[in-house]
Amino acid sequence: MNSTRMTRISADVHGFKSLAVKAGVIMNNRAAEKNKKDKTVFSFSTSCFYPISLVFLSLSRFYRFLSAIIRPIRVIRVLLTSLCLSLLLSCSVFQNAFAGVIPGIDILSRRNFDLLQGKRVGLITNNTGRALNGSSSIDLLAQAPGVKLVTLFSPEHGIRGDSDVKLSSATDQRTGLPIYSLYGKSCRPTAEMMTNIQVLVFDIQDIGARFYTYIGTLHHALLAAKQQGIPLVVLDRPNPLGGLAVEGAVPDAGEISRRIAADKTGCRSLTVTHPIPTRHGLTVGELARLINAEAKINANLQVVSMEGWKREQLWQETSLPWINPSPNMKDPVAALLYPGFGPLEATNLSVARGTDKPFHKYGAPWLDPTAVLKNLPNLPGLKFSATSFTPTAPGHTHQGKLCNGIEVTIIDLKVANLPLAGLYLVRAIQQAHPKQYHAAGGFYGMLGDNQAWKMLRDGASPEQVMARWQGGIEQFKKLRETYLLY
Repeated sequence: MNSTRMTRISADVHGFKSLAVKAGVIMNNRAAEKNKKDKTVFSFSTSCFYPISLVFLSLSRFYRFLSAIIRPIRVIRVLLTSLCLSLLLSCSVFQNAFAGVIPGIDILSRRNFDLLQGKRVGLITNNTGRALNGSSSIDLLAQAPGVKLVTLFSPEHGIRGDSDVKLSSATDQRTGLPIYSLYGKSCRPTAEMMTNIQVLVFDIQDIGARFYTYIGTLHHALLAAKQQGIPLVVLDRPNPLGGLAVEGAVPDAGEISRRIAADKTGCRSLTVTHPIPTRHGLTVGELARLINAEAKINANLQVVSMEGWKREQLWQETSLPWINPSPNMKDPVAALLYPGFGPLEATNLSVARGTDKPFHKYGAPWLDPTAVLKNLPNLPGLKFSATSFTPTAPGHTHQGKLCNGIEVTIIDLKVANLPLAGLYLVRAIQQAHPKQYHAAGGFYGMLGDNQAWKMLRDGASPEQVMARWQGGIEQFKKLRETYLLY
């Protein structure tokens, strides 16, 4: 056996193994730094480089075994060295192959951005617009051969998803592109903003609740695309609440039309731009299809569907990392609670913005948790408990004040009725604090029912309030069948 050749082979393997480990550490460190800024939990090295380093380790042992039984020749060395390199270069391919759900941006990338080739592109996105490997949609489109990214648009909370106030337009530091705020002086893309754009792309993670403003931004995007005579490409993403359950009130279509007509900036109607239930069970792509047709916008809409998503899947079952879609939507459980309890933010309660558990806790300095809990029945699948917190988010109710409140915990989601529980909590606080507890105008728009507050105050049961919603829910279930993609 030629010891010099064997030494060279072993050195190659050990070199590749060392390279893989070092690369994994570097990538992991970079991912960790990025995750601190973007609040993701994605680890590239764990999902890719670590398994490959194990392959290298196995190959090194295989070489030692090989040296004992055959005469090593150059072709074996070359072939196995090539295999090691191929594994490294195809890492991202393996990631996609084993991913549970593949978002629309990854599908479009796989297709070489065919819908955007040779076009000047405007992109509506934020920090949730990311591919499986963690790359932002901004970077992917900016670097895509044959695609000219010319303009960025940011929804509420800004391009990085970290703002709780209205923002002015700005410039993206990395690409040098203009960022037009769609949550500032105007919430609609204006003709001036749309200048020089040949195709508009929408890539934002919604959370599945009607009054989350990204649906309103999508509605405005459809209208802008139609007015400019250009396509709107929606890159689809999962509904974190799943695609089966449909719950909550359907706002009156006539009232929505009046609100939109009176809204000069497009901002005041963002939480209710279309008559759909609070928990609609649609992906953003399916919503775009429904709104485009039912609102008779008839824009040139093209949806890039996901792969691997099933309607029964909640976010925790998608294998995708949770990226905060807004500063205070910090976990998937908060997203589940949001359709049922979110309207309470349009009362004079704090929803614990700026704490570690926003939308899990609801309170005020004057609230008596013991009195409220006495008025709450035992509801299946849920636990209500006394708590206290100090909200810190600027500009929001009771900022910096110690609040006494109620914390909501999901014990069994299968039997929990969250819209019903939200109504029970409203009624319990009304009963405990009839003079101190009141609703703002936004409560009616968020809940989708102008009569619910008065009915509860006058003694109606939450079940009686919800019974009035059932007809609208059943009609919507039939309507949405036409627009389902999964």
